[in-house]
Amino acid sequence: MKKIVMVLPLLSVLLLSTFAHAGYILFYGGDFDPTNMNANALPNENDAIVSGTPYGAATFQNFIIPAGHTWNITSLFTNNLASISPQGGYWELRSGLGSGNGGTLIASGTAALGPGSFEWTATGRNGFGLDEYQAHVEGLNLLMGSGQYWESVVPLALNDAGRSYNSNTFNCFANSCVGTQIDDQQYFDSPFFGSSFGNADDQGVFTTFSSGIDGFDSVPEPSTLSMLGSGLVGLSGLLRRRLLH
Repeated sequence: MKKIVMVLPLLSVLLLSTFAHAGYILFYGGDFDPTNMNANALPNENDAIVSGTPYGAATFQNFIIPAGHTWNITSLFTNNLASISPQGGYWELRSGLGSGNGGTLIASGTAALGPGSFEWTATGRNGFGLDEYQAHVEGLNLLMGSGQYWESVVPLALNDAGRSYNSNTFNCFANSCVGTQIDDQQYFDSPFFGSSFGNADDQGVFTTFSSGIDGFDSVPEPSTLSMLGSGLVGLSGLLRRRLLH
């Protein structure tokens, strides 16, 4: 019995490695690059200047969940050049977006300002005389299978006379991007500005927004599977030798 007990911790470690998550940041469009000649940002806000229900203006960044994968999405974020102090954030996940077509709303909600719900944090970047802040909706638990989707996080500052703009990004600036998306399939929805899910490129150059997703990927990394296979082969040999003696 003691010999088997000695082996079980090894098996436990291997199983934990097998189901280890592939990374906390599942998708990120990349950092804002103020040195790029096409550096820009689109209104992404609900405030005293640009208001509406559920937002005055929203940007939608696409992302790809690879075939055979399931993501457990725990939080969403957008990086915004802003001069507001939001009280919370509104978020959406959609599928099937196209020009003039909002597709299908998969999930949405509003999060109040506070740890574990909605956080507004300076990124240290700036542009056009505005500091950049991350609007981060947390505490989600959404399982989504493979496919193409769109995300949005809009900061809510209903009585604030400031503004907020989702930053754009290019060519995986400074190797900051994570995951896969399709360029030039970002959208802008704002009754205030007369846009109904128009392609963001109609407003300038918006290959990608500086937006992202946190969570866990259900599929283990290939290296982890290799470790499991090698470990199980070794474990099998060890058990066989001990049973023979």
